[in-house]
Amino acid sequence: MKAFNLSNVDVQAFMKALDSCKGDVMLITGENDRFNLKSKLSQIAGLVSLIEGGKVVNAKIYCSNPEDESLLFRLNLFGSAEDVAEV
Repeated sequence: MKAFNLSNVDVQAFMKALDSCKGDVMLITGENDRFNLKSKLSQIAGLVSLIEGGKVVNAKIYCSNPEDESLLFRLNLFGSAEDVAEV
């Protein structure tokens, strides 16, 4: 699995994108906490600790599926689900 830093992502768009992911998506916090974001309970527990002003900050994302990695990376880069759908 490759990792990329997650920063200033729209939380609602990110949650919507997670629902379309096929493989495991792990969120690794700055404190090295690990959350499998395919689980709704883990999404809540992991993202609540990272939300600052409605944005996710200071985290890394690991994806087991390269397509999921591409989707989430583009979301991180462009900032919204609409932009990802157009690419």
